[in-house]
Amino acid sequence: MNNFETIKFDKQGAIARIELNRPAAANGLNALMASELHQAAKLCGRDPELKAVLLSASGRFFCAGGDLKELLARGDTVGQAIESLADDLHGAISQLARMQAALIVAVNGVAAGAGFSIALAGDIVLAGASASFTMAYTRAGLCPDGSSSYFLPRLVGLRRAQELMLTNRTLSAAEALDLGLVTRVVDDDELAGQAERVASELAAGARLSTAYIKKLLLASAGNDLETQMELETQLISQCAASPDGREGIQAFVDKRKPKYD
Repeated sequence: MNNFETIKFDKQGAIARIELNRPAAANGLNALMASELHQAAKLCGRDPELKAVLLSASGRFFCAGGDLKELLARGDTVGQAIESLADDLHGAISQLARMQAALIVAVNGVAAGAGFSIALAGDIVLAGASASFTMAYTRAGLCPDGSSSYFLPRLVGLRRAQELMLTNRTLSAAEALDLGLVTRVVDDDELAGQAERVASELAAGARLSTAYIKKLLLASAGNDLETQMELETQLISQCAASPDGREGIQAFVDKRKPKYD
């Protein structure tokens, strides 16, 4: 759909697909990829028809983190280069986290640094059996970006987040599953098909249900109990009053499969 150089992007019906596409560079995140990822995320965030976005990667790696060779070439302006790259990456993750559609991430191979961070932002994260995860930032004298300092402690707790960030411990896919970092581990040759099936299942669901679940979970970390329950009241009532809500309730009563727009 768009003339991107470092990612592939397309939309079919209620599903959009974003594929990181710098396999020769282990899908390392450079300035162009961060910018294009941000552009693709904005397209997804603005599309009222989408119900699922599938994020995957080409080649043997999911994403080996930032492209340090390209950053090193910036010399004395490396700080500015990283700031610009991080701004685009964060803009992309913000769009993907707050869009109405669910984000399914399919992790193949190594997810390191920013690659690990991107994976953490998924609503549903599938990992191939050979996938691995490492923060890797301190190995290069850096600190985390890409939302990992927000999502990681919420997923695994402060103590484990400290260990993973400070020691660069590498997790296998099975260990990531045990820690709650991924939703499911599948055989490598089944990863793409399983991710497509999950996207199709979500695309067949009610749009507002998915959107409001995402909104509730993002808000829960900062709200007190009563504020969160008030938000629940507002959103469930809006769901019920929507065409999908009325169809879903009627289908439940009729004991049939709902037909959502």
